[in-house]
Amino acid sequence: MKITPIVLLTLASVASICSFGRAEDPAGARRPNIVFFIADDMQPFMFNCLAEGQQPYLTPNLDRMAAEGTLMMEQYVSAPVCTPSRFTCLTGRYASRSESQRLKSTIIRDGQSVVGWNTMILPGQVTLPSLLKRSGYKTGMVGKNHTIEAPGRKKIGYHEDPTDPAVHARLRADQKSLCDAMGRGGFDYAAAIYHNNPDGNGPRDLAVHNLDWIAQAGLTFIEESKDGPFFLYFAATVPHGPGDAARSWNADPRATAAGFLDEPLQVLPPRRTIGQRLRKAGLPVDNQRANVLWLDDALGALLDKLREHGLEKNTLVFFFNDHGQRAKGTLYQGGVRNPSIVWRQGGFPCGAVSKVRISNTDFAPTILDFAAATSPADLFDGASFRSVLEGRSEPIHDSLYFEMGYTRAVIKGKWKYLALRYPKRAQRMSLQDRTEILEKFNAKQREHTKRINTTDPTAPLSHISLIPGGGGAEAASTGKYPGYYDADQLYDLTRDPNERTNLALDRKYAPVLEEMKRELQQHLDGLPGGFAELKQ
Repeated sequence: MKITPIVLLTLASVASICSFGRAEDPAGARRPNIVFFIADDMQPFMFNCLAEGQQPYLTPNLDRMAAEGTLMMEQYVSAPVCTPSRFTCLTGRYASRSESQRLKSTIIRDGQSVVGWNTMILPGQVTLPSLLKRSGYKTGMVGKNHTIEAPGRKKIGYHEDPTDPAVHARLRADQKSLCDAMGRGGFDYAAAIYHNNPDGNGPRDLAVHNLDWIAQAGLTFIEESKDGPFFLYFAATVPHGPGDAARSWNADPRATAAGFLDEPLQVLPPRRTIGQRLRKAGLPVDNQRANVLWLDDALGALLDKLREHGLEKNTLVFFFNDHGQRAKGTLYQGGVRNPSIVWRQGGFPCGAVSKVRISNTDFAPTILDFAAATSPADLFDGASFRSVLEGRSEPIHDSLYFEMGYTRAVIKGKWKYLALRYPKRAQRMSLQDRTEILEKFNAKQREHTKRINTTDPTAPLSHISLIPGGGGAEAASTGKYPGYYDADQLYDLTRDPNERTNLALDRKYAPVLEEMKRELQQHLDGLPGGFAELKQ
């Protein structure tokens, strides 16, 4: 494809449309800088620090963080797909509290909130970055959004030509609209924004990952904010698909979500060295390892920038994968249990590993605690786990609550209860309805050259969508657990961590089942929408 000068895009031109005003710092610059690095769809086996990491990945920077910081082994997410997880990280609230009209409409239609990719942060909503900004922090966001509403955005067609001057102008306007939306979400600075996964952003020719572009924006923010204190939300787009080399680690380095750069950026180790370094380490050069090494390079660039300015000793770094991948789109342990890493120079008194149960609802109050920033009373569903890091290992929660689509779950002690309740609308779906829904979904899959899960309209539904056989995100998990379609599920996580035996079917566990139902109801009582007979 020939790229003419009129459609060339530079990072400086993007950054120039993505800056906002900042509040003054009333408390001085000794409060810690904070980097929240969020990866996208990492598998447990990609972490050398986890038991699943039996086949090594080349991740020297992530390995360093795990060795010097604290591995939060009992980290959970309250909703195991991208949008609601990110909503919760940025608000400290359950995603069912979103004021998005798309979510509210599910309560009107089904009598219950159907939590999924509809839980958006609306302009002006109180968020973690807005509270930090109010307290004197400079706040920055780069990379994947997927949760802050951008009402002015006008999506560009998948088959449009990004080298067309008119399309280029629309891409620029789209990026400005996204950056403005990040500003309304509480960020002083925003650049290199992917509103969605690469395939959902616009033209097919730009539907690739570009970590160099995102990293450059993050480094620019740190450079401009080095006098601190600052908060950087760095949202990588990998290793989420597309993962093939031509659309990820070895894609055209000029392609970005906002158009083509005039020249490749030189901020990370050259992409041509990714394969060389893997081979030198005695590892195979496959797309998963290449993309994870590329991700680690971005993490390393941030750490190097901190070191360059002497900021390591006064910066907290959180490394978080957006949700579990072994059962994405479900409330099974493989979807909601999701270890994270917290790092600072010199480590934490609690040591290298913490087994205290925490939730992604806890990130916002924890970060505000370290930042000595105030927040409205009773704003958060989570609690600060600073005390855990400082060596006081008392429990943070009596129980943990989870929500996804047509399921809700709760963990208390060794017990886990999962409830599946489809609304009457789903139960009454005709074969014609099912056929139309499936054909529409499959047509989009074909357009984006994605896998067809099923062509059978009678296939069972998933936990998150009313598409026969399940949608794209949860297809690998749909129906894969023995109790998947049971309305009530009870598991002893001590004896059965993989949730293979549903004890709700055994009458001798009826008292435990009733107790866990009551625990779930206590959570539901404080949240919007009903949930069948468990909350009417």
